[in-house]
This record gives sequence, structure tokens and C-alpha cells, in this order.
Amino acid sequence: MQFQVKGRNLEVSDAIRSYAEQKLSKLERQLEDPRVELELTVERNPSISANNVAEATIWTKGPVLRAREASSDMHASIDQLVEKLERQVTRYRRQGRSRRRKAARANGPVPESMPVVADEAEPMIVKSKHFPVTPLSPEDAVLQLELIGHDFFVFRNADSSQVNVVYRRRDGQYGLIEPQ
Repeated sequence: MQFQVKGRNLEVSDAIRSYAEQKLSKLERQLEDPRVELELTVERNPSISANNVAEATIWTKGPVLRAREASSDMHASIDQLVEKLERQVTRYRRQGRSRRRKAARANGPVPESMPVVADEAEPMIVKSKHFPVTPLSPEDAVLQLELIGHDFFVFRNADSSQVNVVYRRRDGQYGLIEPQ
């Protein structure tokens, strides 16, 4: 398992690093050669009681798994994060073999590019992502959306071969955007 820990607004101690690695190593038994990136943050806003945030991204041969948890104690945040990731891994492993193969082609490590510099009068793009858009059914795209924990997911519709977007609505249901 490749393991990387980053700290924002805190210095990551060896004790916290080893605790997180011990907890996240449980997932290694269920995943093949995962690459784990853990970001630990302390929010500086005094009105936020759950100011210790643990956020993880796991790249697997299948989908990318992401989770974020916050509490008043960093150890508790890491524990909650691992529980959430274990649920995601269980859901991922329940999917059929063919779905995992499709997901592996759809999601890989996402290279990040440098921010585009623009004039002050224009809006500035601060992050750019590139990823392959492979054919999926809308139902498979919703499963991917749930696994990565985002509000939308871009995919190529296997039926129409057009790029579509599934998104989570405020009422908890899902929407599908198709071009005309």
C-alpha cells in the first residue's frame, strides 16, 4: 500500500501518522495495491466545534474512493473516516465483476495541471482535471457517483454514445443531463 499523509494547519506527528496508517491498513486486505492519500486539517474557525477533519482518497484498480469526516478529536475523525471507507469498499466489492472492470477503465489516478493564469478582470481557473470518459449505463454512473462521494459524475452513455452527467438532487434523488 502506498500511503501519503498531508497536514493543513497542523504538523502531522509520527503518532498520528502511525495511528492513521494502522487504521487504514485494514482496507489493504480488501483492495489490491491501493494508493492512499490522507489529508488532516484543523479548521481555525472557533465557531466550528468539529474542527479536526480527516479526508482520504484511495485509488484502486477500480473506482476512486473518497471520504471526509470531522469531529472534535483527530483520532475520532480518523476512526469515522475508516468506517465510512469500509462501507464504500464493501459496496464496491458487492458490485459484479463486469462493473468493476468498467469502473477501472473509467477512473484512474487523475493528473492535476498547473492553474491557468488570467487577468484580474476575468474569472480564473484554479484547478483542472483530465479523465477518460468510458461508456457506462446511467445506473452504473450513479454507483460511481456514490463511490466517489461527489455531487455529479460525467460519463459516456453506453446506449447513446453521448457524454452525459448524473447529479444528486437536493431531495436526495438523482438527475440525468443529456445533450440534445
